[in-house]
Amino acid sequence: MLCSYVRRMALCNGQFCKTLFRVSQSLPVVCTRSFHPSSAAPAIQAPVSKPEGRTKCTLIPGDGVGPELVYSVQEVFKAAGVPVDFETFFFSEVHHTMSAPLEDVAKSIATNGICLKGILATPDYSHSGELASLNMKLRRALDLYANVVHVKSLPGVKCRHQNVDAVIIREQTEGEYSALEHECVKGVVECLKIVTKAKSERIAKFAFDYATKNKRKKVTAVHKANIMKLGDGLFLKSCQEMAKLYPRIEFETMIVDNCTMQMVSNPRQFDVMVTPNLYGNIVDNLASGLVGGAGVVAGASYSAECVVFEPGARHTYSEAVGKNVANPTAMLLCSAKMLSHVNLQYYCDMIRNAVNRVLKAGKVRTKDLGGQSTTNEYTYAIINSLR
Repeated sequence: MLCSYVRRMALCNGQFCKTLFRVSQSLPVVCTRSFHPSSAAPAIQAPVSKPEGRTKCTLIPGDGVGPELVYSVQEVFKAAGVPVDFETFFFSEVHHTMSAPLEDVAKSIATNGICLKGILATPDYSHSGELASLNMKLRRALDLYANVVHVKSLPGVKCRHQNVDAVIIREQTEGEYSALEHECVKGVVECLKIVTKAKSERIAKFAFDYATKNKRKKVTAVHKANIMKLGDGLFLKSCQEMAKLYPRIEFETMIVDNCTMQMVSNPRQFDVMVTPNLYGNIVDNLASGLVGGAGVVAGASYSAECVVFEPGARHTYSEAVGKNVANPTAMLLCSAKMLSHVNLQYYCDMIRNAVNRVLKAGKVRTKDLGGQSTTNEYTYAIINSLR
C-alpha cells in the first residue's frame, strides 16, 4: 500500500512540476535573492559612458616638431570634448634662456600626477657645463624609473613584419645615463656605468607585474653579462631571482646583440622585454622602425606617484619644423593612453578608434607612411572620424 501511494504522489508531483515549468516560461523573472559575485552569471558589459568632472594635466610641447604635434592633440581634444585642462610649460635645453625652471615643471607634474610631453632635444654640448641632460634631471626629480614602450602593428600600416606586439620596459635612472664621466689624463676619459641591486630588482618587479596585469605570457631580460660580468651580471641575477616569484610567467634571457638580430628577423617571439638603460633606448628605436617609425609608437615613463606620456622613439625631426609634414599619430596614441590612465576610457576609445579608422582607410597619410597629406589634413581626418 505504502509503495503504490508513493508512486502515485511521485507521478502527480512530476506532472505538477511540468505544468509549473510551462507556466513559468510565460512569466517575467523576478529575483529577490542576492547572489555572491563568484556564483552569479557574468553580467553583460555596458558601453562606457561619459565621465563627469575635469582633469588637469601638465603639458610640455617639447622641441622640434613637438609643438605642432601637441597642437594636433589639442585640436582633437577640443573636437571630442575631452574634459582635460592643460597646464603648459615651455621646457627646453636648446632654448634654455626661455625655458621654465625644472623645479616648477616637476612640481606641476607631481601635483597633477600626469603629463603629456613632446621630445626634448639633447645637444652634444651643455651651456652650463653639466653632464646630466634636462631629460635626465626631470627623470631623477620625479624618480621616473620605468619607461614603457608598446610596439604594436597598426591597421593599414604595411611593414616588413606584421602582427608585432611587444612591450619594452627600460630602467632609466642609472646605468650609462648616470652622468659620471671625467678625463683622468689628457686623452683618457672614464665613463662610469652604475648598476644597483635595488633599482634592478625594482624594474624587474615592474616588468613581471606589468606582464601579470596585462595577461602577458613571457618576460625576456636583455643584458650583456657575458662581458660586463659584475654590472650586467647584477641586473641579470636580479631578474632571475624575481622570476622565481612569478612561476606562471615564462622567463628567458638574451644577450643584447643577439636580441637586436632577433628583433629584425622574428619580432613576434617577444612579449615583454626588460632592459637596462642604454639597451632599452636602442631596442625601443629599433622596434619602432619595425612598425612604421617614430611617428606611430607611444610610450610612457612611470614613477610611484606620476606618469609622463611621450612618444616611444625620441626624434625631434628639427629639419621638419614649420613644414606641416610631421606625423601626430604617436602623440595622439600617447594622449589616448593618458586618458585611459585617468579613467577617461570613453574618450580614449573614441580617439584610438578614430586613429585606427583613418590608418585603415589609407586615404590620408603623412609622408613617413607613404602618403602626401600634411599634419593638418591628417588631424582633420582624425576629427572627422570621431564617433
